[in-house]
Amino acid sequence: MMKRTMIEKLSSMEGKTVEIAGWVDTIREHGKIIFLEIRDLTGKAQTLVTAKDAVNFEIAKSLTKESCVRIKGKVNTRPKGTENKNSSAGNVEVKIEELEIYTKCPALPFDINNDEVSEEIRLKYRYLDLRRPEMQNNLIVRSKIIRIIREFLYGEGFNEFETPILAKSTPEGARDYVVPSRTQSGKFFALPQSPQLFKQLLMVAGFEKYFQIAKCMRDEDLRSDRQPEFTQLDIEMSFVEQDDIIDLTERLIQKIWEEILNVKIKIPFQRISYDESMKKYGTDRPDLRENKDDPNEYAFCWITEFPAFEYSKEENKTVAIHHPFTHPEMESFNKNPKTAKSIAYDIVLNGTEIGGGSIRIHEENIQAKVFEVLGIGKKEQKEKFGFLLDALKFGAPPHGGIAWGLDRLVQSILNVESIRETIAFPKNKEAKDVMLDAPSLLSNKQLKDIHIKLDIAKKKNSQNKPF
Repeated sequence: MMKRTMIEKLSSMEGKTVEIAGWVDTIREHGKIIFLEIRDLTGKAQTLVTAKDAVNFEIAKSLTKESCVRIKGKVNTRPKGTENKNSSAGNVEVKIEELEIYTKCPALPFDINNDEVSEEIRLKYRYLDLRRPEMQNNLIVRSKIIRIIREFLYGEGFNEFETPILAKSTPEGARDYVVPSRTQSGKFFALPQSPQLFKQLLMVAGFEKYFQIAKCMRDEDLRSDRQPEFTQLDIEMSFVEQDDIIDLTERLIQKIWEEILNVKIKIPFQRISYDESMKKYGTDRPDLRENKDDPNEYAFCWITEFPAFEYSKEENKTVAIHHPFTHPEMESFNKNPKTAKSIAYDIVLNGTEIGGGSIRIHEENIQAKVFEVLGIGKKEQKEKFGFLLDALKFGAPPHGGIAWGLDRLVQSILNVESIRETIAFPKNKEAKDVMLDAPSLLSNKQLKDIHIKLDIAKKKNSQNKPF
């Protein structure tokens, strides 16, 4: 069996017989010659077959665009003046000797080369949309960024650990996605909004440097830079201060921009206190570009010295600005906890927050006091966070970290309008997967197994009726 050759290699293989495989991008029939432009992940190549080769000519005549094929043939130099300068293999063509159809494609629901197709159609047939060179480039860039991150952090002495997806619902943050338990009637898991508590427990366990490319879920309203499930670069370190985490972050961003965009980012980034940012720019996510229309100018900054707490009119209570595990600045906290500052920091790029973190509370008594400020009484503390308060008693080290929104970071690098353009299989604006038609109904048996009885009007079909 001949080894398959990737299309990007063809330009250096003139005179050789090769085997390529991919999708039919275009078909051009000129009398007794049929040209097939074949596409794989690395590029496009022109192939041809003449009427003299009756068998392969008839196979080629039966082909449709986006059919998947295998071709064996000789690589020849294209006639002068017919080269395709936009292709890495544009100086050569393959004379077909064997043509095999793996699968023949029916009429397409949309033209994958048409940028005007509605997003709903693109998401419904996402596997076709992902054949577009733009989308393939987006996801390959995302993959390269993740590789750079991993290599950098391993080089800095980090270990990569996974944390649970089935976890516990807590009273802070956005709404949880919940999962009913079949074996524990009436009880529920929550899908993680972040690995926050687990990574802190890993610090208590003594691992010192942790990271994870983590899936997180939040049941919140969507917009162009938000999805119900998203990916974070999650980092935690022991025996560190704010400057250590900022320095690590800046060096990693510098490396990503240099390797992906060939752009040298200057560090350190500007630091602006929360109060100064609100006073000068009216926001804690300032856009510091000189030319706001240039999404090629990269103006990074840090926002620091956030308030620890704020009053939420919507919830009618005091809430944490970042989260309840952020260490307050102790001098201000001891004077008046509700007006205290925190040791928290956000990284902002061109007016968009791409990451945030803090030094965490490692003292059990301070964590309990913060819970009290937030109106979480001792009974609820024990019920919701007893495991954390217990852990902090057992020699917890000072620690802190940061989480980047990986989807937003890729969006900024690619300069695309929506993070949906950076995710292989995203949800639409209504948090629905239109390709899978999810969320979807459950059968009565499935509902009964998980001890759920729906309080909804009966429907004509047999699904989701109260049992």
